[in-house]
Amino acid sequence: MKNYSFDKIILAPDDIDLSYSPFKKKLDAETYVLGAFNPGMTRLPNGNLLLMVRIAEALRNPVNDGKINSIRWDERKGYVLDDYNLDQVDTSDPRKFIIKEFLPNPVVALTSLSWLLPVELSGDGGEIINIHYDKIIAPQQGYQEYGIEDPRISYIRGKYYMTTCSVSSERHSTTLYTSDDGINYRLEGIILDHQNKDMVLFEGTIDNKFFALTRPLGSLYFATSPDSMYNPGPSINLAQSPDLLHWKPLDEPLIRSAKRSGQLLKLGGGAQPILTKEGWLVLFHGVEKKGEIGIYRTYWGILDENNPQNILRLEMNKPLLEANPYLTSELRDIIYIEDVVFTTGIVEMEDHFIIASGELDLCTRITHIPKSDFGLNLK
Repeated sequence: MKNYSFDKIILAPDDIDLSYSPFKKKLDAETYVLGAFNPGMTRLPNGNLLLMVRIAEALRNPVNDGKINSIRWDERKGYVLDDYNLDQVDTSDPRKFIIKEFLPNPVVALTSLSWLLPVELSGDGGEIINIHYDKIIAPQQGYQEYGIEDPRISYIRGKYYMTTCSVSSERHSTTLYTSDDGINYRLEGIILDHQNKDMVLFEGTIDNKFFALTRPLGSLYFATSPDSMYNPGPSINLAQSPDLLHWKPLDEPLIRSAKRSGQLLKLGGGAQPILTKEGWLVLFHGVEKKGEIGIYRTYWGILDENNPQNILRLEMNKPLLEANPYLTSELRDIIYIEDVVFTTGIVEMEDHFIIASGELDLCTRITHIPKSDFGLNLK
Protein backbone atom coordinates (compact mmCIF):
# COMPACT_ATOMS: atom_id res chain seq x y z
CA MET A 1 0.00 0.00 0.00
CA LYS A 2 1.38 3.40 -1.00
CA ASN A 3 1.44 6.14 1.62
CA TYR A 4 0.81 9.82 0.84
CA SER A 5 1.97 12.81 2.87
CA PHE A 6 -1.59 14.17 3.08
CA ASP A 7 -4.17 11.43 3.59
CA LYS A 8 -6.91 11.83 6.19
CA ILE A 9 -10.52 11.23 7.13
CA ILE A 10 -12.16 14.64 6.84
CA LEU A 11 -15.76 13.67 7.71
CA ALA A 12 -17.17 10.81 9.79
CA PRO A 13 -20.66 9.84 11.05
CA ASP A 14 -20.23 11.62 14.39
CA ASP A 15 -19.66 14.91 12.54
CA ILE A 16 -23.24 14.92 11.22
CA ASP A 17 -25.97 16.67 13.21
CA LEU A 18 -29.11 14.62 12.63
CA SER A 19 -31.33 17.30 14.11
CA TYR A 20 -31.24 18.65 10.53
CA SER A 21 -32.15 15.30 8.97
CA PRO A 22 -35.02 15.36 6.47
CA PHE A 23 -36.45 12.37 8.40
CA LYS A 24 -37.02 14.24 11.64
CA LYS A 25 -40.44 15.73 11.02
CA LYS A 26 -41.78 12.66 9.24
CA LEU A 27 -40.38 9.50 10.85
CA ASP A 28 -41.18 8.37 14.39
CA ALA A 29 -38.12 6.18 14.92
CA GLU A 30 -34.59 6.55 16.24
CA THR A 31 -31.96 6.74 13.51
CA TYR A 32 -28.20 7.13 13.22
CA VAL A 33 -25.65 7.92 10.51
CA LEU A 34 -24.48 4.65 9.03
CA GLY A 35 -22.12 6.45 6.67
CA ALA A 36 -21.01 9.89 5.44
CA PHE A 37 -19.18 8.91 2.26
CA ASN A 38 -18.79 8.80 -1.56
CA PRO A 39 -18.73 12.58 -2.07
CA GLY A 40 -18.82 14.45 -5.32
CA MET A 41 -16.25 17.27 -5.22
CA THR A 42 -15.69 20.57 -7.02
CA ARG A 43 -14.06 23.95 -6.48
CA LEU A 44 -16.37 26.84 -5.63
CA PRO A 45 -16.06 30.40 -6.99
CA ASN A 46 -14.59 31.51 -3.62
CA GLY A 47 -11.71 29.02 -3.96
CA ASN A 48 -12.98 26.59 -1.34
CA LEU A 49 -13.89 23.01 -2.13
CA LEU A 50 -17.43 21.67 -2.04
CA LEU A 51 -18.09 18.08 -1.06
CA MET A 52 -21.56 16.73 -1.79
CA VAL A 53 -21.61 13.90 0.74
CA ARG A 54 -23.89 10.89 0.70
CA ILE A 55 -25.45 10.51 4.16
CA ALA A 56 -26.81 7.00 4.73
CA GLU A 57 -29.25 7.27 7.62
CA ALA A 58 -30.36 3.99 9.18
CA LEU A 59 -32.76 2.78 11.85
CA ARG A 60 -31.17 2.27 15.24
CA ASN A 61 -33.33 -0.81 15.85
CA PRO A 62 -34.49 -2.18 12.49
CA VAL A 63 -35.58 -5.56 13.89
CA ASN A 64 -38.60 -5.78 16.20
CA ASP A 65 -40.98 -8.65 17.03
CA GLY A 66 -39.65 -10.92 14.32
CA LYS A 67 -39.79 -8.26 11.61
CA ILE A 68 -37.20 -6.09 9.85
CA ASN A 69 -38.02 -2.53 8.81
CA SER A 70 -37.00 -0.51 5.77
CA ILE A 71 -37.24 3.29 5.36
CA ARG A 72 -38.99 4.53 2.24
CA TRP A 73 -40.06 7.97 1.03
CA ASP A 74 -43.68 8.15 -0.12
CA GLU A 75 -44.88 11.02 -2.34
CA ARG A 76 -48.08 11.39 -0.29
CA LYS A 77 -47.06 10.30 3.21
CA GLY A 78 -43.43 11.34 3.43
CA TYR A 79 -40.98 8.96 5.16
CA VAL A 80 -42.57 5.65 6.18
CA LEU A 81 -41.48 2.26 7.52
CA ASP A 82 -42.19 -0.98 5.67
CA ASP A 83 -41.82 -4.24 7.61
CA TYR A 84 -40.99 -7.77 6.48
CA ASN A 85 -40.93 -11.04 8.39
CA LEU A 86 -37.36 -12.07 9.21
CA ASP A 87 -37.91 -15.56 7.86
CA GLN A 88 -38.86 -14.04 4.50
CA VAL A 89 -35.61 -12.12 3.92
CA ASP A 90 -31.88 -12.71 3.45
CA THR A 91 -29.79 -10.26 5.50
CA SER A 92 -26.28 -11.48 4.56
CA ASP A 93 -25.38 -8.04 3.12
CA PRO A 94 -25.47 -5.39 5.89
CA ARG A 95 -26.49 -2.69 3.41
CA LYS A 96 -29.67 -4.34 2.15
CA PHE A 97 -31.85 -7.43 2.42
CA ILE A 98 -33.25 -9.73 -0.26
CA ILE A 99 -36.98 -10.49 -0.20
CA LYS A 100 -37.16 -14.24 -0.72
CA GLU A 101 -40.66 -14.48 -2.17
CA PHE A 102 -39.44 -12.88 -5.42
CA LEU A 103 -36.51 -15.26 -5.95
CA PRO A 104 -34.92 -16.16 -8.31
CA ASN A 105 -35.41 -12.51 -9.30
CA PRO A 106 -33.30 -10.43 -6.86
CA VAL A 107 -35.60 -7.89 -5.20
CA VAL A 108 -34.13 -5.90 -2.30
CA ALA A 109 -35.03 -3.31 0.30
CA LEU A 110 -32.48 -1.09 2.04
CA THR A 111 -31.45 -0.92 5.68
CA SER A 112 -30.78 2.81 5.27
CA LEU A 113 -31.92 5.68 3.08
CA SER A 114 -29.44 8.20 1.64
CA TRP A 115 -29.66 11.96 1.17
CA LEU A 116 -27.01 14.50 0.16
CA LEU A 117 -25.27 17.07 2.34
CA PRO A 118 -23.08 19.92 0.98
CA VAL A 119 -19.89 20.31 3.04
CA GLU A 120 -17.53 23.21 2.32
CA LEU A 121 -13.80 22.66 2.84
CA SER A 122 -10.79 24.93 2.75
CA GLY A 123 -9.07 25.26 -0.61
CA ASP A 124 -6.63 22.44 0.16
CA GLY A 125 -9.33 20.13 1.48
CA GLY A 126 -7.79 19.96 4.93
CA GLU A 127 -10.42 21.74 7.03
CA ILE A 128 -14.21 21.88 7.23
CA ILE A 129 -15.36 25.48 6.76
CA ASN A 130 -19.13 25.03 6.79
CA ILE A 131 -21.71 22.24 6.70
CA HIS A 132 -24.63 23.58 4.66
CA TYR A 133 -27.56 21.92 6.38
CA ASP A 134 -29.91 24.41 4.75
CA LYS A 135 -28.92 23.04 1.32
CA ILE A 136 -29.68 19.35 1.94
CA ILE A 137 -30.83 17.40 -1.13
CA ALA A 138 -33.50 14.84 -0.21
CA PRO A 139 -35.97 12.71 -2.20
CA GLN A 140 -38.61 14.74 -4.01
CA GLN A 141 -39.82 12.44 -6.80
CA GLY A 142 -41.27 8.93 -6.87
CA TYR A 143 -38.13 7.59 -8.54
CA GLN A 144 -36.17 8.54 -5.39
CA GLU A 145 -38.26 6.59 -2.85
CA TYR A 146 -35.24 4.62 -1.57
CA GLY A 147 -32.91 7.60 -1.61
CA ILE A 148 -30.26 9.50 -3.55
CA GLU A 149 -26.76 8.06 -3.76
CA ASP A 150 -23.19 8.64 -4.94
CA PRO A 151 -23.09 12.17 -6.44
CA ARG A 152 -20.42 13.20 -8.96
CA ILE A 153 -19.89 16.87 -9.85
CA SER A 154 -18.37 18.23 -13.06
CA TYR A 155 -17.77 21.91 -13.82
CA ILE A 156 -18.43 22.47 -17.53
CA ARG A 157 -18.60 25.78 -19.40
CA GLY A 158 -19.15 27.83 -16.26
CA LYS A 159 -21.85 25.63 -14.76
CA TYR A 160 -21.96 22.80 -12.23
CA TYR A 161 -23.52 19.47 -13.22
CA MET A 162 -24.14 16.71 -10.69
CA THR A 163 -25.15 13.15 -11.50
CA THR A 164 -26.68 10.95 -8.80
CA CYS A 165 -28.18 7.48 -8.48
CA SER A 166 -31.89 7.67 -7.67
CA VAL A 167 -33.22 4.46 -6.16
CA SER A 168 -36.80 3.21 -6.28
CA SER A 169 -39.10 0.34 -7.13
CA GLU A 170 -39.87 2.22 -10.35
CA ARG A 171 -36.28 2.19 -11.61
CA HIS A 172 -32.65 2.42 -10.52
CA SER A 173 -31.75 5.47 -12.56
CA THR A 174 -29.22 8.26 -13.06
CA THR A 175 -30.54 11.76 -12.36
CA LEU A 176 -29.07 15.17 -13.13
CA TYR A 177 -28.86 18.28 -10.93
CA THR A 178 -27.51 21.65 -12.10
CA SER A 179 -26.13 24.67 -10.25
CA ASP A 180 -24.83 28.12 -11.07
CA ASP A 181 -22.87 28.53 -7.82
CA GLY A 182 -21.88 24.97 -6.84
CA ILE A 183 -24.02 24.87 -3.67
CA ASN A 184 -27.65 25.38 -4.74
CA TYR A 185 -28.80 22.58 -7.05
CA ARG A 186 -31.91 22.05 -9.19
CA LEU A 187 -33.22 18.62 -10.14
CA GLU A 188 -33.45 18.26 -13.93
CA GLY A 189 -34.78 14.68 -13.93
CA ILE A 190 -33.76 11.24 -15.16
CA ILE A 191 -31.09 11.10 -17.87
CA LEU A 192 -30.27 7.36 -17.88
CA ASP A 193 -32.80 4.66 -17.17
CA HIS A 194 -32.84 1.46 -15.17
CA GLN A 195 -29.65 0.15 -13.53
CA ASN A 196 -27.03 2.35 -15.10
CA LYS A 197 -24.77 3.30 -12.20
CA ASP A 198 -21.61 5.37 -11.82
CA MET A 199 -22.39 7.85 -14.59
CA VAL A 200 -19.63 10.46 -14.51
CA LEU A 201 -19.52 13.52 -16.78
CA PHE A 202 -16.26 14.56 -18.43
CA GLU A 203 -15.19 17.97 -17.13
CA GLY A 204 -15.27 19.56 -20.57
CA THR A 205 -16.55 18.96 -24.09
CA ILE A 206 -15.18 17.30 -27.23
CA ASP A 207 -16.26 18.80 -30.58
CA ASN A 208 -19.08 20.58 -28.71
CA LYS A 209 -20.43 17.29 -27.40
CA PHE A 210 -20.71 16.21 -23.77
CA PHE A 211 -19.24 12.84 -22.81
CA ALA A 212 -19.79 10.55 -19.85
CA LEU A 213 -18.57 7.28 -18.41
CA THR A 214 -21.43 4.87 -17.75
CA ARG A 215 -21.67 1.41 -16.21
CA PRO A 216 -24.80 -0.55 -17.20
CA LEU A 217 -25.73 -3.26 -14.71
CA GLY A 218 -27.88 -6.35 -14.83
CA SER A 219 -28.53 -9.65 -13.10
CA LEU A 220 -27.53 -11.67 -16.19
CA TYR A 221 -24.34 -11.64 -18.27
CA PHE A 222 -23.25 -13.87 -21.15
CA ALA A 223 -19.98 -15.76 -21.24
CA THR A 224 -17.10 -14.38 -23.26
CA SER A 225 -15.55 -16.71 -25.83
CA PRO A 226 -12.88 -19.10 -24.53
CA ASP A 227 -10.16 -17.20 -26.37
CA SER A 228 -11.36 -13.73 -25.32
CA MET A 229 -9.02 -11.58 -23.27
CA TYR A 230 -11.98 -10.27 -21.21
CA ASN A 231 -14.08 -11.53 -18.32
CA PRO A 232 -17.87 -11.39 -18.62
CA GLY A 233 -19.71 -8.82 -16.55
CA PRO A 234 -20.17 -5.06 -16.25
CA SER A 235 -17.78 -2.70 -18.02
CA ILE A 236 -17.14 1.06 -18.10
CA ASN A 237 -18.63 2.47 -21.29
CA LEU A 238 -18.84 5.84 -23.06
CA ALA A 239 -21.89 7.87 -24.00
CA GLN A 240 -22.23 11.25 -25.71
CA SER A 241 -24.87 13.96 -25.69
CA PRO A 242 -25.63 17.27 -27.41
CA ASP A 243 -27.30 18.76 -24.30
CA LEU A 244 -26.58 16.58 -21.21
CA LEU A 245 -30.20 15.37 -21.23
CA HIS A 246 -30.28 13.01 -24.22
CA TRP A 247 -27.57 10.35 -24.30
CA LYS A 248 -26.32 7.99 -27.03
CA PRO A 249 -24.15 5.08 -25.84
CA LEU A 250 -21.10 4.51 -28.03
CA ASP A 251 -21.11 1.11 -29.70
CA GLU A 252 -17.85 -0.27 -28.27
CA PRO A 253 -17.22 -0.87 -24.54
CA LEU A 254 -14.40 1.22 -23.06
CA ILE A 255 -12.73 -0.40 -20.04
CA ARG A 256 -13.39 -4.09 -19.41
CA SER A 257 -12.15 -6.57 -16.85
CA ALA A 258 -9.33 -8.46 -18.53
CA LYS A 259 -8.56 -12.07 -17.71
CA ARG A 260 -4.92 -11.13 -17.26
CA SER A 261 -5.95 -8.74 -14.47
CA GLY A 262 -7.05 -11.82 -12.57
CA GLN A 263 -8.74 -10.53 -9.48
CA LEU A 264 -10.67 -7.61 -11.02
CA LEU A 265 -14.11 -9.03 -11.73
CA LYS A 266 -16.09 -5.77 -11.71
CA LEU A 267 -15.29 -2.20 -12.76
CA GLY A 268 -17.05 1.14 -12.40
CA GLY A 269 -16.54 4.87 -12.80
CA GLY A 270 -14.97 6.99 -10.08
CA ALA A 271 -13.98 10.66 -10.20
CA GLN A 272 -14.98 13.00 -13.03
CA PRO A 273 -12.51 12.76 -15.96
CA ILE A 274 -10.35 15.90 -16.16
CA LEU A 275 -8.20 17.10 -19.04
CA THR A 276 -4.41 16.93 -18.64
CA LYS A 277 -1.42 17.53 -20.88
CA GLU A 278 -1.50 13.87 -21.91
CA GLY A 279 -5.27 13.42 -22.24
CA TRP A 280 -8.29 12.74 -20.02
CA LEU A 281 -7.29 11.44 -16.59
CA VAL A 282 -9.80 8.83 -15.43
CA LEU A 283 -9.96 7.35 -11.92
CA PHE A 284 -12.16 4.28 -11.55
CA HIS A 285 -12.76 1.40 -9.17
CA GLY A 286 -12.00 -2.27 -9.59
CA VAL A 287 -13.47 -4.99 -7.40
CA GLU A 288 -11.71 -8.17 -6.34
CA LYS A 289 -13.98 -11.02 -5.33
CA LYS A 290 -14.06 -11.59 -1.58
CA GLY A 291 -17.08 -12.52 0.50
CA GLU A 292 -20.40 -10.80 -0.12
CA ILE A 293 -19.07 -7.32 -1.00
CA GLY A 294 -15.54 -7.72 -2.37
CA ILE A 295 -12.43 -5.53 -2.18
CA TYR A 296 -12.73 -2.09 -3.82
CA ARG A 297 -9.60 -0.25 -4.97
CA THR A 298 -8.94 2.82 -7.16
CA TYR A 299 -7.14 2.53 -10.52
CA TRP A 300 -6.47 5.03 -13.31
CA GLY A 301 -6.05 5.56 -17.01
CA ILE A 302 -5.50 8.20 -19.70
CA LEU A 303 -7.88 8.65 -22.64
CA ASP A 304 -7.10 10.51 -25.87
CA GLU A 305 -8.12 14.18 -25.70
CA ASN A 306 -9.99 14.19 -29.00
CA ASN A 307 -11.09 10.55 -29.13
CA PRO A 308 -11.72 9.19 -25.63
CA GLN A 309 -12.43 5.72 -27.02
CA ASN A 310 -8.67 5.53 -27.56
CA ILE A 311 -7.09 4.39 -24.27
CA LEU A 312 -3.53 5.71 -24.09
CA ARG A 313 -2.64 4.22 -20.72
CA LEU A 314 -4.38 1.89 -18.30
CA GLU A 315 -3.02 1.14 -14.82
CA MET A 316 -4.92 -1.87 -13.45
CA ASN A 317 -2.12 -3.92 -11.93
CA LYS A 318 -1.15 -1.60 -9.09
CA PRO A 319 -3.90 0.35 -7.32
CA LEU A 320 -3.67 4.08 -6.81
CA LEU A 321 -5.63 3.87 -3.55
CA GLU A 322 -6.59 1.06 -1.20
CA ALA A 323 -8.56 1.11 2.03
CA ASN A 324 -6.18 2.22 4.80
CA PRO A 325 -6.99 0.70 8.23
CA TYR A 326 -4.72 3.23 9.96
CA LEU A 327 -6.94 6.14 8.87
CA THR A 328 -10.07 4.55 10.34
CA SER A 329 -8.53 3.07 13.50
CA GLU A 330 -10.45 5.50 15.72
CA LEU A 331 -13.71 4.43 14.05
CA ARG A 332 -13.22 0.69 14.51
CA ASP A 333 -16.23 0.37 16.84
CA ILE A 334 -18.62 1.44 14.05
CA ILE A 335 -16.96 -0.22 11.04
CA TYR A 336 -19.35 -2.66 9.39
CA ILE A 337 -17.50 -3.53 6.16
CA GLU A 338 -13.81 -3.61 5.25
CA ASP A 339 -11.55 -3.28 2.21
CA VAL A 340 -13.52 -0.58 0.39
CA VAL A 341 -12.25 2.72 -1.00
CA PHE A 342 -14.51 4.38 -3.57
CA THR A 343 -13.04 7.48 -5.26
CA THR A 344 -15.64 10.01 -6.41
CA GLY A 345 -13.97 13.40 -6.90
CA ILE A 346 -10.77 15.11 -8.10
CA VAL A 347 -9.56 18.73 -8.14
CA GLU A 348 -6.21 20.21 -9.18
CA MET A 349 -3.97 22.14 -6.79
CA GLU A 350 -0.47 23.25 -7.78
CA ASP A 351 1.75 20.15 -8.04
CA HIS A 352 -0.81 17.60 -6.90
CA PHE A 353 -4.40 16.43 -7.18
CA ILE A 354 -6.86 16.51 -4.31
CA ILE A 355 -8.77 13.21 -4.33
CA ALA A 356 -12.05 12.62 -2.49
CA SER A 357 -13.16 9.08 -1.67
CA GLY A 358 -15.59 7.15 0.43
CA GLU A 359 -13.80 4.88 2.91
CA LEU A 360 -15.50 1.65 4.03
CA ASP A 361 -18.93 3.07 3.09
CA LEU A 362 -18.48 4.90 6.39
CA CYS A 363 -16.56 8.16 6.09
CA THR A 364 -14.98 10.64 3.68
CA ARG A 365 -11.27 10.55 2.86
CA ILE A 366 -9.15 13.32 1.31
CA THR A 367 -5.83 12.39 -0.28
CA HIS A 368 -3.21 14.55 -2.00
CA ILE A 369 -1.54 12.64 -4.84
CA PRO A 370 1.45 14.23 -6.64
CA LYS A 371 1.02 14.85 -10.36
CA SER A 372 4.37 13.16 -10.84
CA ASP A 373 2.74 9.86 -9.84
CA PHE A 374 0.85 10.05 -13.13
CA GLY A 375 3.75 11.47 -15.12
CA LEU A 376 1.76 14.51 -16.20
CA ASN A 377 0.74 18.10 -15.51
CA LEU A 378 -2.58 19.82 -16.06
CA LYS A 379 -2.95 22.22 -18.97
